[in-house]
Amino acid sequence: MIAEWVVALPEVEVADDGSLSIDPSRLGEAPVPILNPDSHSGLLAFLEALRVAPEAPKRIKLQVTGPLTLGIALEAAGLPSDVAFRRAGEVSRAWVQHLEALVTARFPASGLLLFIDEPALVRWRRDDEPIGRDEAIDLLSGTLAAAHCMTGVHVCSDGDARLAHASGPDVLGITASDSALQDADVLMRHLEADGWIAWGAVPTDRPIGDSTEGPWRRLVGLWCELTRRGCDPVRVRTHGLVTPSCGLAGHGDAQAAHALQIASEMANRIGDQAVAARLTVGA
Repeated sequence: MIAEWVVALPEVEVADDGSLSIDPSRLGEAPVPILNPDSHSGLLAFLEALRVAPEAPKRIKLQVTGPLTLGIALEAAGLPSDVAFRRAGEVSRAWVQHLEALVTARFPASGLLLFIDEPALVRWRRDDEPIGRDEAIDLLSGTLAAAHCMTGVHVCSDGDARLAHASGPDVLGITASDSALQDADVLMRHLEADGWIAWGAVPTDRPIGDSTEGPWRRLVGLWCELTRRGCDPVRVRTHGLVTPSCGLAGHGDAQAAHALQIASEMANRIGDQAVAARLTVGA
């Protein structure tokens, strides 16, 4: 998730093992975001599947690794911190603009939801931040602002959802676990501002089971507790998406398909509850 995006920086060379080396003489050159089969085979296969589908989807979701995560990787590769995070911001914004333009050109009838993936947000939650909080918010919000489509931030595991919310995404992607309760006030404000929450309710780190019942009970239990802590029970449902809790790159085809099927079935149940919630309040 690092190499496929930093490869757009002229000063970065990606070795076969994924390690990065830096050519300082090329630091002043602009990022060149180009999809290629070596670095982006999965994304290209996804776009091709959409192209040959019987009809265009209503909405397409893509994601790019964010500037905080890329900045940490570039600093580890040898760039000074200020340069690393500046270049990370530049390359993230370049990819956001490139992917949005690509989808607009190829699928003009489809909307785009573009997520910024930030596993590095755990560093800010654990008070191990490589750059200041305000600087991190500015960097992430600048990447989001480069897009004209709907945007989201994926907060992995126990990452800092407060920082993600402060950057201004339309969708806040979080793991649907008890750890979300400590951010109940943030989720409440996000929903009240007409934001959406992508509930990572389908486990990717353990067996799922054959039905939605286990993940569904856990998600509804979380909603009930968030409601007790101030979240609007209607908005929790009407402004909710359901996703796997993290990426599926390490899963086999059958496992990934099963996880997505469970997510789809749970999404249908959320849709049913959202309709019922609207009817209950007379909307």
